[in-house]
Amino acid sequence: MAGSISVAIIKPKAVESGHTGAILHTINAAGFCIRGLKMMQMTRELAEEFYAVHKKREFFNDLVTFMTSGPIVVISITAENAVANFRNTIGATDPKMAASDTIRAKFGVSMQMNAIHGSDSDENALRETELLFSPEELFDWKRS
Repeated sequence: MAGSISVAIIKPKAVESGHTGAILHTINAAGFCIRGLKMMQMTRELAEEFYAVHKKREFFNDLVTFMTSGPIVVISITAENAVANFRNTIGATDPKMAASDTIRAKFGVSMQMNAIHGSDSDENALRETELLFSPEELFDWKRS
């Protein structure tokens, strides 16, 4: 059964470009409830741990450098089938290939600077949540 949580990260270029509010609005309008939200800057150590699955890939160092280059906004969201539904909301990794109504198509610059991260599995959503949030920073509620 699909889980009900996912993690989103508004990436440094999207934050720098002033797209945070519009992206948060899009997330809310798509039916996701925000259960945790904060602005932070990733340390190199956190970025390396967060993206450890990509450690052997050629883009790993560039990804870590980009994700530590400025502030990010991390968001814990909840919805039914959250991971798959959020992946549909954000679109393909390459903004040029993403559907026109998705976050990456609207706000992404390139494949690396694609505006937003979304968990790719229920297991990673849990791991990412634990890396980015303390239990005191998360609130469980449902829309009325």
